[in-house]
Amino acid sequence: MPTSRLDLAAIERSLRAVQRDFDRINASLDTPRDPFDDEVLERMLAGYRFVDQLQAWNVDLLERGSSEQLLQLNCLILCENPGPALEECSPQFRLTMQRFYDDSSQGGVRALMNYLADHRHPTVWRRAAGVYIQMLSEPQLFFEGNHRTGALLTSHILVRQGRPPFVLSPENAKAYFDPSSLIKGYRKGTFKAMREMPRLRNRIADLLEATAVQAYLIPPHRALSA
Repeated sequence: MPTSRLDLAAIERSLRAVQRDFDRINASLDTPRDPFDDEVLERMLAGYRFVDQLQAWNVDLLERGSSEQLLQLNCLILCENPGPALEECSPQFRLTMQRFYDDSSQGGVRALMNYLADHRHPTVWRRAAGVYIQMLSEPQLFFEGNHRTGALLTSHILVRQGRPPFVLSPENAKAYFDPSSLIKGYRKGTFKAMREMPRLRNRIADLLEATAVQAYLIPPHRALSA
């Protein structure tokens, strides 16, 4: 069955606009971010290319058997030229793999799958937001790169359902970064998290839906002729 694909050129234009305006964006944030330099930009573009390839392969990262490809997504945004062995991605990636596969951890991949099994979200926007929060709250899914990998996984979830990917822009950057910084401060299972997470999930879901740009998505009939 034909599937929608990403318009990678349109995505790159938006990310480069963020890079050009990042000093202003960063000054407006409640918690300033690291520089959006060329290395970060190129690795995010590599991540979007991988998300697009997953569409071509009809791979769902949240299905059983796809955990290694989910790790690969994180590896792509951390390493310029990740080798065939994931543990060679970065000096810290072995720690990421240990955390990822730790079944006793509230932040491992099993906990993520359990979250999805326990939560039947009414819309794809709520589902994507819920997965993002599950990744980013403590303990986090990956040792590093959770914000960027989370944005890419969110995009993957949306595109699988025919929705545009989430792409950072000068217009949506503050609305994305500020709640993301809040989410990092919550620990799964605590009273504070259980009280605040539904509000943050709705906030992220509303952001994803309100800032969806159809131009980032190539519909199936155009993708076939491209």
